[in-house]
Amino acid sequence: MAWATSSSPAERRPGMRLRIAASLAALAFVVILILSLSLVFLLHEKEEEFIENQLSDQIEHSMAIWRKSPDEAFPNTPAMWLYRMPRGESGGHGKTDVPPAFADLKVGNHEAFIGSKEYHVAVREDEQARYILAYDVEDHESRLSSLVWITAAASVLLCLLTWVAGYLLAGRLTRRLESLASRVGSGDAASLVEPGMEGELHALAAALDQYRARQTQMLERERAFAANLSHELRTPLTGIRTDAELLASLSGLPEAVARRGERIIGNVDRINGLASSLLMLAREARPGAAEEIRLRPAIEAVWESVQLASGKPAQLRLEIPAEAGLLADPTLFDLVLRNLLDNALRYSEQGDVLCRLDGSRLAVRDTGSGFAEADLERVFDRFFSGPRGTHGLGLALVRHACLACGWAVSARNTGQGGEVAVDFGDSLLPLASGE
Repeated sequence: MAWATSSSPAERRPGMRLRIAASLAALAFVVILILSLSLVFLLHEKEEEFIENQLSDQIEHSMAIWRKSPDEAFPNTPAMWLYRMPRGESGGHGKTDVPPAFADLKVGNHEAFIGSKEYHVAVREDEQARYILAYDVEDHESRLSSLVWITAAASVLLCLLTWVAGYLLAGRLTRRLESLASRVGSGDAASLVEPGMEGELHALAAALDQYRARQTQMLERERAFAANLSHELRTPLTGIRTDAELLASLSGLPEAVARRGERIIGNVDRINGLASSLLMLAREARPGAAEEIRLRPAIEAVWESVQLASGKPAQLRLEIPAEAGLLADPTLFDLVLRNLLDNALRYSEQGDVLCRLDGSRLAVRDTGSGFAEADLERVFDRFFSGPRGTHGLGLALVRHACLACGWAVSARNTGQGGEVAVDFGDSLLPLASGE
């Protein structure tokens, strides 16, 4: 079953360093691709132009030589073939043996195929014959294909080199950001602005300094207000409680008046508790000296006072070894335990409240309707309102104290009610051998 904690980890996108490197590599790939395609296209056009000029020059030369010395009119290259068709002969017959693909071509320059092989063909005529010069362009196509593959491989290699170079360069740019983030996370009170910072980073550090200063001022005002409010409330509340105690202790008063006096005392105690809770949340909780605490006696003592205040008949069921102990600040542990038991008792309409120790986790389970699944991550917020009503400050105080002590707190539904668990980690003392 999934556990809901007081805060959920944020989804993280790929780092800026990686995205900068990927962007540079993508840009380089696009530029290289455009340049490569342009180069290949230009080279192909130039090859075609060169072949056309070579064919035209060669066939004109061969026609001129033929009139004087026919045997010397044939090209010297093995990739060219010269055919001469005297007037009146048709292609493919007689001495000329012209391939059918060339025989019926008109005067001019052409591209023709015999099977899968490509030829460039020049056709000319004079008064005596028709001349056909065929050129096998396989070597040219092979060189062009090799050039395309070499260009593609070079492009990929350059993209990889660009990615590596971009990653290294981006590392220099982001190292200061990572250092700044580390200092912000560590709670370093010193100014974040450092000499030699780049302009953009300097502006960010200065803005963070200003933000931290405003936050500190706001926290100080909030803490001062909570402390003053708590102090100002305690004096009149003490007077009210004293008067109510005197009223309730008078003999001969009607029973209804005595009950009202007890109710006034209870309400004053709740207001005092609320003021103390607000003061605790406003201050930074710092654990005091750790003491060894036995879990069962501590839980039973707190349960007795909590149940007495609530008046509910629910019983406490303990599944905790008698020797289980904890090394912690007694005041903060009592605050955590009191609020957990009070919360469980408040929502237990029927049945018992279960306290169970599972490893280093102390789970307190009620028999109520449980938490709404959508609200599990917010039950530790101050005065959060959900299907079970307003949660007040109890669970917020639990989280506040647990964070101060290094404990983990979580909430879940068990099918039999809601459960809040505190993982004490290394604070829990190991049980004696055999327990």
